Amino acid sequence: MAQLIERPTRIEAAGNKPKLIDEYIGLVNSQTAQLSIARMQSPAGWREPGQTPEFDEYTIVLNGLLRVETTAGIVDVHAGQAVITRKGEWVRYSTPGPAGAEYVAVCLPAFSPATVHRDPA
Repeated sequence: MAQLIERPTRIEAAGNKPKLIDEYIGLVNSQTAQLSIARMQSPAGWREPGQTPEFDEYTIVLNGLLRVETTAGIVDVHAGQAVITRKGEWVRYSTPGPAGAEYVAVCLPAFSPATVHRDPA
């Protein structure tokens, strides 16, 4: 049977500025461990600590600019573009543009604070 997701759950975000994370599907909102789907809204100048997650992340940028740093270099992802980061790879996300960014992130398996492995502060 289909499961209606009536509304997302707001999740606390890591980073230097407030960022909105609305989880529609995942461990918190739908008790789904297989994957998570969340809408992100990051302000200009936001950045989070680096991480080495145990999940792949598929991100589609709807508005603005999302910067993705890895050990191989920096990728700027603009509205209408997407990026894939792989589990076990170090990555750091930020929104350096004046408009911040709005994007959708899909994590496989689902995002979990226990499996994101953020760098020490």
